[in-house]
Amino acid sequence: MSQTLDIAVVGATGTVGETLVQILEERDFPVGTLHLLASSESAGSSVLYRGKNVRVREVDEFDFAKVQLVFFAAGPAATLSFAPRATATGCALIDLSGALPAEQAPQVVPEANAEVLAGLKQPFQISSPSSAATLLAVVLAPLRQLLDLRRVSVTASLAVSALGREGVTELARQTAELLNARPLEPRFFDRQMAFNLLAQVGTPDAQGHTLLEKRLVRELREVLAQPALKISANCIQAPVFFGDSLSVTLESSRSVDLAAVNAALEAGEGIELVDAGDYPTPVGDAVGQDVVYVGRVRHGVDEPSELNLWLTSDNVRKGAALNAVQVAELLIKRLV
Repeated sequence: MSQTLDIAVVGATGTVGETLVQILEERDFPVGTLHLLASSESAGSSVLYRGKNVRVREVDEFDFAKVQLVFFAAGPAATLSFAPRATATGCALIDLSGALPAEQAPQVVPEANAEVLAGLKQPFQISSPSSAATLLAVVLAPLRQLLDLRRVSVTASLAVSALGREGVTELARQTAELLNARPLEPRFFDRQMAFNLLAQVGTPDAQGHTLLEKRLVRELREVLAQPALKISANCIQAPVFFGDSLSVTLESSRSVDLAAVNAALEAGEGIELVDAGDYPTPVGDAVGQDVVYVGRVRHGVDEPSELNLWLTSDNVRKGAALNAVQVAELLIKRLV
């Protein structure tokens, strides 16, 4: 059997799709033929891969029997439309949209629950969690043995790239309008995004929770294998192009040993612990990097069983594309 994989990327012209292709090249993933796919609106464009411009084709017309692995880096609608066609041919899939149920495609973060892959049967179907859930799972994984977690509370300040290229373009446009003293007319967002914070990302349900907040809770419980873990999640939209930042509070049933926590974070895979007295930022540290930066590690003001953390990481790269490629790297031996 060939030692390379023929691969398709659905959503290849999006921010995550383009980054995924870049990471496949950077990590020398054993790609045989790379098929780049997108909607009819984006078909015909090209993406650079290994020094060549690879033409993007319409996903509607693609025969998934040509590949052994497909990454779904478009929205939920694309996954729901084309995943059945892909698996019907026997090829494996890794979905980044959150569209597939856990019993069909379990959530995997290699630093936290790689063992899940051992129990899967072909055709392999795997989900890569949302960026915020991925970053939290990477950091909480090495702390599970130290903390008897009772509750996780997180406020996630999300970059506009979480909403795709349209979000990035709109923030840039609004910023230019305001800096040039021109009247601002919001388009993609329902109000001013530049130099502002929006209290929600998406439309809330009857209880006031957005789809992304509920997805974060569901995915983190699954990855940590703690279905009863109490999690409070607030997702806000920040005027940042790339890089999510999370303010996290962990409640333990016992007093937290800060020295042990710092040692575990220092040794944790995929984590960069920032020295006490300093703190990381998306722009200054995280963007373009392959780790989750952690800083401001401290007890609660008057509660030694409370642990407060500040996390930041590149949402498109580490939080999405890289996690998906790392999952694929673990699957290689079972696919070739």
